[in-house]
Amino acid sequence: MRILSALFALVGMLAISQAAMAGDAMHKIAFHVDQNDPAVMNLALNNVANVRKYYQAKGETVQIEVITYGPGLNMLVDDTSPVKDRIAAMSLEDPSLQFSACGNTHAAMSKKAGHDIQLIAEATMVPSGVVRLMELQEQGYSYVKP
Repeated sequence: MRILSALFALVGMLAISQAAMAGDAMHKIAFHVDQNDPAVMNLALNNVANVRKYYQAKGETVQIEVITYGPGLNMLVDDTSPVKDRIAAMSLEDPSLQFSACGNTHAAMSKKAGHDIQLIAEATMVPSGVVRLMELQEQGYSYVKP
């Protein structure tokens, strides 16, 4: 009888630890934006919101990064971004959400404009958007291009 009780207790503890581990699951996803198109930018942000909502409902965590380069960098340019307010609101809801701006593209845009292009406060400059995407994939991030 004691062995049976001990076995039931062990099975119960395993079930509890598996449930706890499921709640600690970490998912990682990188979204790539390389077009100066408000529809593409909004689609990327819709994808971000949907992924976040899905994993929140499951009690799981997800690390999300949006990487912009080429014409897509306009998503993060302070005075022209058509989604600047939406990014600000989403970043307040999820402080771990990262928006990465390609340093190569930023330098080229700044040179062409004749002055430093200002990015939104939520943007983090990375040396190269393409390299950043590659590094994230090497770290196990899923890749999505809306």
